[in-house]
Amino acid sequence: MRFAKLLACVSAAAALSACSAVDRIKEIDGGPKFAPIANPMPQQVSSLPMPAAPTEPRGASSLWQPGARSFFHDPRASRVGDIITVNVSVADAAKLSNTTSRARTNSENANLTNFFGLETQLPAGMDPASLVNMGSQNSNVGAGSIDRSESVNLTLAALVTQVLPNGNLVIGGHQQMKINNELRDLTVSGLVRTEDITSANTIDLSQIAEARIAYGGRGTVSDEQTPRYGSQLFDILMPW
Repeated sequence: MRFAKLLACVSAAAALSACSAVDRIKEIDGGPKFAPIANPMPQQVSSLPMPAAPTEPRGASSLWQPGARSFFHDPRASRVGDIITVNVSVADAAKLSNTTSRARTNSENANLTNFFGLETQLPAGMDPASLVNMGSQNSNVGAGSIDRSESVNLTLAALVTQVLPNGNLVIGGHQQMKINNELRDLTVSGLVRTEDITSANTIDLSQIAEARIAYGGRGTVSDEQTPRYGSQLFDILMPW
């Protein structure tokens, strides 16, 4: 049974490797291909509630639009399909140091040099002055440290994909950049309050709820830095 499971895992890994190999062969002529322009959040949009359509029609001679927040035009994103600029600025640092030291020493001694004369009845070869002499020593020292620093600064234009009943906006953006057969992929999604959008129609990462930021790449350099599927499978299955 275990061998069958192992064989199934190996077969699945081989299938994934084959699919990856086919994709890489197709990209030999010019590197990774751009993804088609599409809805950046097709699954999330279908699972979130949609606001009701306005029932009050706009008057023929009226400058006021039903559902408008003000009489004058607001350049900030507020409707589905509007574009908003997302500023991703992350400066994260963590430093932790921990040291543990423990030591313990035990000693036990026992003798029977005088016990109502019975010490003379001990078996031959047993010294009554040194019956028990035991000792133990234990020492444990541990040290650990974490020193991590991350800095990311990106700017991305995203689309308003949904307007929730409370006025919050669901945004999603996808950007690709190809340099020397190396394709860089940046995606962003989350929830935004219209009050947090600046007059320049920008929003910072710290003001996006449920933010999801992904920045990666595909190409020759990324391929060389990624371990082969066989190596990854071997590292997972190795018990030591």
